[in-house]
Amino acid sequence: MSRKPDSGKAAPAPSRSATHPVPAKGQVATGVQWVTVDEDMAGQRLDNFLLARLRGVPKSIVYRIVRKGEVRVNKGRVKPDARLSSGDVVRIPPVVQKARAEQPVPGARVQQVVEAAVVFENDDMLVVNKPSGIAVHGGSGLSFGLIEVLRSARPDARFLELVHRLDRDTSGLVMVAKKRSALRFLQDELRNKRIRKYYHALVAGSWSDKVRRVAEPLLRYEMPNGERRVRVSEEGKESLTLFSCLQAFHGYSLVEASPVTGRTHQIRVHSAWAGHPIAGDDKYMDDASQKAFRAIGGQRLMLHARALEFCLPGSGDSLRLEAPYDEPFAKVLEELSKRNGKHDG
Repeated sequence: MSRKPDSGKAAPAPSRSATHPVPAKGQVATGVQWVTVDEDMAGQRLDNFLLARLRGVPKSIVYRIVRKGEVRVNKGRVKPDARLSSGDVVRIPPVVQKARAEQPVPGARVQQVVEAAVVFENDDMLVVNKPSGIAVHGGSGLSFGLIEVLRSARPDARFLELVHRLDRDTSGLVMVAKKRSALRFLQDELRNKRIRKYYHALVAGSWSDKVRRVAEPLLRYEMPNGERRVRVSEEGKESLTLFSCLQAFHGYSLVEASPVTGRTHQIRVHSAWAGHPIAGDDKYMDDASQKAFRAIGGQRLMLHARALEFCLPGSGDSLRLEAPYDEPFAKVLEELSKRNGKHDG
């Protein structure tokens, strides 16, 4: 049998389809992403949601993948101006983005601090008493946050995802899922308001026992310098926080706040609206009050995610967890207790 002579030329590489874009130098191709919309994302137009997640991707590409049906919401085709609802699942197809600069790896010390702050763990999830000053995730100029530190400390973990968020300067309990099924279960529990969160906050002034609930709508907006803030506005999203006074001090009150909804800066803005901004809040407390707080040794935002009540994924067993205050928080309360004694005497 005769054989054709080998030409010595390599066979041409198979072409990649448009669904698998080829990145140029300085770019990277992402895989398919599945994103579950949370309360804070709800109400956004799909195009704005995609532009925020696909930074560096030209608008023309974003609108094209929507028009071609490559973006799906709950497995269905949608238009760019479609409004997202909490619980929607958005499929984002592979796209080419600018490659991110290599991120520094969290050091051993911060990994040890975060691992030591784990207050509960099983096969499905873990709960961390997050220190004040550590963001829950990297971004906005931060190299890494709590979730990146956990992933670095646990390189063999196949899945670690935040269930919810806390502000960078707020300390306390944060849930992290170790399985996708646990993430879905816990986020569904949050959407249906079956997880109770209890925060402790030191606020300025004497909190009235008559103020048991604040139900003012909240609107996110941007300052001229690009900083994001929140204010009470009829144009905002429905919001509800339950309050109770735990202890009165001279010039301050320790309150328990239980947010029924989960808006950005909700407790901070609702407290300030009630006339009692949270001590140490550089966004919603005036300069004079800030200065007075620093004078008694205040070093941080006095907001702490104290307790969680929820059902465990898998078993459905009820669990309540509590997190102690850190030293700066406890020291301020100790100083105020001493001052109370002096004024009482």
